[in-house]
Amino acid sequence: MSTALVTDLTIFVLALLVGIEVIGKVPATLHTPLMSAANSIHGIVLAGAMLIAVTAHDALGYILAFVAAAFAAMNVVGGYVVTGRMLKMFRRSRTPVPAASPPPASPPPAGPPAVVGGNGQAPGSPS
Repeated sequence: MSTALVTDLTIFVLALLVGIEVIGKVPATLHTPLMSAANSIHGIVLAGAMLIAVTAHDALGYILAFVAAAFAAMNVVGGYVVTGRMLKMFRRSRTPVPAASPPPASPPPAGPPAVVGGNGQAPGSPS
């Protein structure tokens, strides 16, 4: 192994350990909002995947660049989707909720309606 490869692997492992330590200290209630916003930062990973694709000269390099770009793009899009869904939970609804109305009045009595005649009495009643 070359010295540059050992140095790069050492930096990668140390960054991995620091990342695990930092994320491990985040409370569960903040984990999803924090990570959904942080996933959008993975645009840097997408830029790195493009750099790998530019410098690749063999099939393995192209495959690694494609896989890295696909995962980075999914991570960026997923971060924005989760953030959008979380922000939607805190939006006010467009239609106001109607105020509680008083209970309806008692229903009218059942039966045929009374017809009042010209003299103010119901037809067929004694005068």
